[in-house]
Amino acid sequence: MKAISLFSGGLDSILAVKIIQEQGIEIEGIYVNLGFESNKEKIDYLKEMAEKIGIKLHIIDKQEEYIKKILFNPVYGYGKNMNPCIDCHAFMIRSAKELMPKIGAKFIISGEVVGQRPMSQRIPALNAVNKLSNAQGIVLRPLSAKLLPPTIPEIKGWVNREKLLDISGRDRKRQLELAKKYGLENFESPAGGCLLTDINFSKRLKDYSKHLELTPNEIDILKVGRHINYEGYKIIISRNQEENQILKSYKGDKFIKMFPKDFPGPVGLIQKNTPENIKKTAADFMISYTKFDKGDIIINDKIFLGQKKDKKEIKKYII
Repeated sequence: MKAISLFSGGLDSILAVKIIQEQGIEIEGIYVNLGFESNKEKIDYLKEMAEKIGIKLHIIDKQEEYIKKILFNPVYGYGKNMNPCIDCHAFMIRSAKELMPKIGAKFIISGEVVGQRPMSQRIPALNAVNKLSNAQGIVLRPLSAKLLPPTIPEIKGWVNREKLLDISGRDRKRQLELAKKYGLENFESPAGGCLLTDINFSKRLKDYSKHLELTPNEIDILKVGRHINYEGYKIIISRNQEENQILKSYKGDKFIKMFPKDFPGPVGLIQKNTPENIKKTAADFMISYTKFDKGDIIINDKIFLGQKKDKKEIKKYII
């Protein structure tokens, strides 16, 4: 018997695996990469944790499909920011369901805990996830199973329901006790790593989507820099050397790059087909974040003389 587990690397998803492994069931994990994870080392961490608990891990890139089908038109709406949690969980379960026949898995497990998250882990929300993913009966949540109707794996005797748990709410005392029992250490914090729950990232995303179509190429540049909306045109200016590298490595077709000529300073991106007068303003903005009063800025092989502006004026346009 084999199951596939949604695997986030957090303690709950690890415990869900351990509980089902104890019943002699082989488990393979799936991580669905949507692009909005805040932890830059996430994939390396997931591989390390999967190896520690003895599961094969499938990392599936679904960024483009998620943007097109879910992000801007969720059936169940958003949480406080741009987080379509119910639709997102259903999307991940559908992704796991697609993988099931390829690996011979009979059911799906998830580390969700009843009542732990206000939008996506109430019982009605879990039912909505099952329905939206068209996976009724095959999604087993080991940490809260005794609080939920029996699933097919339990009804058919593949899994012993008596050995499953009845954890609910936000108190993580029982999970930490289980972590100690299993000798688990260095697991990821439960504090959400999804940038769609972040108010500032969500503001950038909303503003961006009013003007341009989002593709996976733009996700990383939305995570960094100063984002400026000047007369409806998008300008991004880096804040440090690490962000310089991220903006330099942009490979999409929505922006062109801006560089200081022959002096140290930030790297920038400016929306493609921006008028010349706004490119000049963007050059002024770039110089304003250097120690120089003026300097040449290269924008798409053309040079613009930038002159320092008052940063208080620029702040009016920062998202």
